[in-house]
Amino acid sequence: MVQIKTPEQIAKMREAGLVVAAIHAATREAAVPGATTKDLDEVARKVIADHGAKSNFLGYGGFPATICTSVNEVVVHGIPDEKTVLKDGDIISIDAGAIIDGWHGDAAYTAFVGTGHAPELIELSRVTEESMWAGIAAMKVNNRLVDVSKAIETYIRRQPRPATGKYGIIEDYGGHGIGTEMHMDPHLLNYVSRKRGKGIKLVPGVCLAIEPMVSLGTAQTEVLSDDWTVLTTDKTWSSHWEHSIALTEQGPLVLTSPDCGRAKLAEYGITAAPDPLG
Repeated sequence: MVQIKTPEQIAKMREAGLVVAAIHAATREAAVPGATTKDLDEVARKVIADHGAKSNFLGYGGFPATICTSVNEVVVHGIPDEKTVLKDGDIISIDAGAIIDGWHGDAAYTAFVGTGHAPELIELSRVTEESMWAGIAAMKVNNRLVDVSKAIETYIRRQPRPATGKYGIIEDYGGHGIGTEMHMDPHLLNYVSRKRGKGIKLVPGVCLAIEPMVSLGTAQTEVLSDDWTVLTTDKTWSSHWEHSIALTEQGPLVLTSPDCGRAKLAEYGITAAPDPLG
């Protein structure tokens, strides 16, 4: 079952989304050489507490932290700890979520630690982020779920190949529905699969977390013995970007973006739905 939200429920999700945006802003500032991933988790905990929200990551399936901190070749679900010290030249994908009155927000971004990053890393993050926005732009009434997957994959495939030879669109993980739970139906692939068909029709009230994960090599991943940390099998570095979006009668509303996605969607000729919080 796909959960369809009312405008009032979407407004609550917007509240949760703004907490996530605040986590992103604070952790981005804190992601500097010498900081540990545990330090970033503490920053996120404080933001959530200051906003009167709850963490939807802490305790989820036994996950022991407030955010996921995935450094370099780690794709997703990296566990913050005191041993992982950020170094100049690292990249880190931070995935964060929050709950307000039972409604969830979820988003991720890739940050550059320090300076001196190779051009292919900068381009990797750009391609991943822009593919996410291409997917968001495909969230139109009467489109199908596959249209979002196709938009993400098409954007990535049309980019010049990196020096490593290719971009790997991670196959084992993808986007999802979101609402009264963090992960809900439907599952959203970041590529087109004939086996999955066209998927659901997109109607007002559908809310999705769109989150491409792309590596500088393989699309294949493995999970470490902690049962959480996911990394590429060839150890190539990866990027992860995500926003939670509600489809409304007025168009897409990017719940976890401070401006509701207005500026980026305008690049696609799309007017973002107005902020329900005014």
